[in-house]
Amino acid sequence: MANVIKLRKGLDIYLQGKAEEKKIQLKSNGKYALVPDDFEGVTPKVVVREGDTVQAGDALFVNKQYPDVKFASPVSGKVVAVERGERRKVLCIRVEADAQQSYVDFGKKNVAQMDGQAVIKALLNAGIFGYINQLPYAVSTNPETKPKAIFVSALRDKPLAASFDFEVAGQEADFQTGLTALSKIAKTYLGVGLGSSLEHMKDVEVNVFVGKCPAGNVGVQVNNIAPVNKGEVVWTIGDPTVVLFIGRLFNTGKVNLTRTVALCGSEVKNPSYVDMLVGEELSTLLSNSYDAGKSVRIINGNVLTGKPTTKEGFLGAHTSEITVIPEGNDADEMLGWILPRMKQFSVNRSYFSWLCGKKEYALDARVKGGERHIIMSGEYDRVLPMDIYGEYLIKAIISGDIDRQEALGIYEVSPEDFALAEFVDSSKLELQRIVREGLNILRKENA
Repeated sequence: MANVIKLRKGLDIYLQGKAEEKKIQLKSNGKYALVPDDFEGVTPKVVVREGDTVQAGDALFVNKQYPDVKFASPVSGKVVAVERGERRKVLCIRVEADAQQSYVDFGKKNVAQMDGQAVIKALLNAGIFGYINQLPYAVSTNPETKPKAIFVSALRDKPLAASFDFEVAGQEADFQTGLTALSKIAKTYLGVGLGSSLEHMKDVEVNVFVGKCPAGNVGVQVNNIAPVNKGEVVWTIGDPTVVLFIGRLFNTGKVNLTRTVALCGSEVKNPSYVDMLVGEELSTLLSNSYDAGKSVRIINGNVLTGKPTTKEGFLGAHTSEITVIPEGNDADEMLGWILPRMKQFSVNRSYFSWLCGKKEYALDARVKGGERHIIMSGEYDRVLPMDIYGEYLIKAIISGDIDRQEALGIYEVSPEDFALAEFVDSSKLELQRIVREGLNILRKENA
């Protein structure tokens, strides 16, 4: 019987353009790229050269600090470019896919007969171990850490989030295999939403989370089940498709990085789902999907935590949505501040739109205000269902007070936990960036 955990804090934002649960078929243009920045905390060392041929599953780069942690090519083909930026930073490794795909055969395995070390070794060899993250620091983990537990969140509840229940339909066997493999390493917790089809998964402790966004954040689930203390490490998988990657590896012996992506947002003509490979170029997906004459913001991910991209961008390693919303730079609101604003969303009931209930809004990318001094109003706490003082923690990070950061629970948080707080913040601070910088400094100090 699954445990039910009810969360009172949070905020649901209803936006126009949610993907309809149907799949469209697209033919790829054959252009792929693996982006090291998709794996937080990894310093890449490229192990291929331009002109090399690779199979799906061959390593494109490794973590310089932990060379056993490889990152596999999603396709077989020819390495056409290793793109670098300032100070020779690796931006991406581009691969031109073969017409006929070939795969490295890692061999099928029966996870029921494997131990934890064998599972870790198999994931390292196949180049998908780096998709697993950890707390503290919210970075890609490494095989030298010994987790006290592993947390998987299969609840996606951010605005316009893709339904994982829709994605996993027909792939339950692979998902179960992935969970069983993780359970060999450490006790594994699975967080799902109310009414999820995954409540009866085996070999894991299932917890049903009832509440508003961000109940689906894996950090929120960790905080409400088994908080992380200093010196402890837990592995986290906030992207449940990673469990499918793991399950497919053991069931087929091949690396298959296919994921179901929601094309969504108020500017999308026909919001729907499509199967894509990690690193696939977005031009095929985005061609004719929205009015090219409008000024839009294309987001690689969801509206709260995603990154701006273009048609020439590539599907992120942990991306389950490609969102298209108005940029807002062409908005003309005469006397906007004095009008009732029935089409605008407000947390504090500044507009009369709060009378409309669960109305869907077509919000744009404008910040609507300038950065100012932090206001201690308790507004972070209303949307942060964690046992921490969010505003005090942010102040401690800004001031660089490491002792106070530790006392206020910085080891338990990740930047995405502050995404909603950033949305409601009247001071217009970039809270996710502040938290990430604070975590990076702590990680460096404790190294």
